Amino acid sequence: MSAPNAFTWLFVAALAAALATRLWLAWRQIRHVRAHRDSVPETFAAAIPLAAHQKAADYSVAKTRAGAVDTLVGAAALLALTLGGVLERLSDQWARLLEPQGIWHGVALVLSVVVLLSALELPFTVYRIFVIEARFGFNRITPAMFVADLAKQALLGALLGVPLVVLVLWLMARMGAWWWLYVWLAWMGFNLLVLLIYPTFIAPLFNKFSPLSDPALAGRIEALLARCGFRSKGLYVMDGSKRSSHGNAYFTGFGSGKRIVLFDTLLARLAPPEVEAVLAHELGHYRRHHVWKRVLLMFALSLALLWVLGRLIGEAWFYAGLHVSTPGTATALILFVLVLPVFTFFVQPLTSLYSRKHEFEADAYAAAHASPADLVKALVKLYQDNAATLTPDPVHSAFYDTHPPAARRIARLQQAPAS
Repeated sequence: MSAPNAFTWLFVAALAAALATRLWLAWRQIRHVRAHRDSVPETFAAAIPLAAHQKAADYSVAKTRAGAVDTLVGAAALLALTLGGVLERLSDQWARLLEPQGIWHGVALVLSVVVLLSALELPFTVYRIFVIEARFGFNRITPAMFVADLAKQALLGALLGVPLVVLVLWLMARMGAWWWLYVWLAWMGFNLLVLLIYPTFIAPLFNKFSPLSDPALAGRIEALLARCGFRSKGLYVMDGSKRSSHGNAYFTGFGSGKRIVLFDTLLARLAPPEVEAVLAHELGHYRRHHVWKRVLLMFALSLALLWVLGRLIGEAWFYAGLHVSTPGTATALILFVLVLPVFTFFVQPLTSLYSRKHEFEADAYAAAHASPADLVKALVKLYQDNAATLTPDPVHSAFYDTHPPAARRIARLQQAPAS
């Protein structure tokens, strides 16, 4: 095992800082939510009962506690894989069966790490679904359904992921100094392919999608789409109630394959004008090109990160600093993916801010093309039904929340002129 070098101490310091900040943010969130548990914020006092507000507070605290434990286990797993030598030992074991540093050795090593980390995450997933979600009345997944979903996800991951890993490792080994550019092109193609096939091939593996059967609501939505100049391949209702009582709506696909999907739980709870307002918000994301902006941002960042990996892959200090003595393309890729979140954690508030900006823009679009009052009513119902806390800690929210705090969002909509 390699002796610690300067990069080792930099990695340990960054991990300690990120871990301490995550735990501090969780503590702040729990303390803040508890402190405001016994009174509904004035903005929502007329619409949300105290019991519902307290349920949301308790739900938020339970999720935050579980997330803190998950964070600790994740940090321990990261240290074990790197400085603890687990990745090195896995590589040595596969080298006894497969050509050392060959493509299939790399594929086996990548899959081993994925399986190991997935197995560590599984108890937390079970706890969230069958304990937290069940305790607060949201879970409708049976154990049999959970196992079936797990098997489908594993099979889908293998069918899509293994060919991608083989291609990436082959490009890294054969394309010379510019391999990172070829990998980036392959990564872009893979993501666009998934976007293309998700609505018609992937999503139906887990849920049933039926055409919207309510003619009055369908007519209202078609009129909204016409006003917004949006053409869709269809309006579909998803049986979200099969797994959870949470409600939602979204657009999926692109080009001529765009679909509008409404959860059945959303339709059961909202009045038609409120559904129209929610869809106007989703249309705002489309008309403001938010999806493509995020895709382009992801592609730009992935290009920059692959370039960085291209510089690191030949540096002995990178491997030695993480206690790996046998350099290789697969090893470099795994190490980079493992340690990257440690060094980018403190950029997270910027990405969250960018996402919240998009949500405000979509709300403004909805207010201009539907009723802002109906969107407010819909949001209040969704906050209550989903037990979303109305009093998040501001610092915790700045790091993690992709949507604006409820009070700020409602206040903006209430000031918007009626459409």
